[in-house]
Amino acid sequence: MQRSGEVEVVGLLTTVTSEFERVSMHAVREVLLDRQAKMLRLPCHKVRIPWPCPNERYEREMERALAEALALGVSRVVFGDLYLADVRAYREAKMAGTGIEPLFPLWGRDTTRLARDMLAGGLQATLTCIDPRRLDRGFAGRAFDEALLAALPAGIDPCGENGEFHTFVSACPMFKAPLEVVVGEVVEREGFVFADVLPARAVGA
Repeated sequence: MQRSGEVEVVGLLTTVTSEFERVSMHAVREVLLDRQAKMLRLPCHKVRIPWPCPNERYEREMERALAEALALGVSRVVFGDLYLADVRAYREAKMAGTGIEPLFPLWGRDTTRLARDMLAGGLQATLTCIDPRRLDRGFAGRAFDEALLAALPAGIDPCGENGEFHTFVSACPMFKAPLEVVVGEVVEREGFVFADVLPARAVGA
């Protein structure tokens, strides 16, 4: 969208679980989130939430973040949702009356084609969280690549849109340089399997 001139991207917005200093659900370390923002040359606005986080608290913190964004002149927020109508409806309902318009530029895209287009464009990513009810725990920590797409069981969305997996992006066309990372410990908590992605330099790699 930024390349086409449709919008001017002025920052990133994400939730960080305070107790763990990690991106919520993805379990990406905050230090890596900061490095992603640096590679994009954009400020990252973090919505800090507790663990566990009641939905009412999450919504309150997001409302505060949107109000701050509006005060800074932000008029739109872009979401990466692909086809889950209930998720889109929830976002639209919560943003109604905020003065900020939600945008869904990837909505309706074929997810198999989208996954392959992203890889062809230079995206590099690692699976940081998987739902073991849908995928074998061995997928945690794997690279998001053509081999992974070929190995996904039938019925698994290649972009993980149904929550099958979450990723950490270490390289993409918008980054000024790729991030060097390694996969550390794999653990199972709260019904999900997490792979700890670490900055390569932090472990002497």
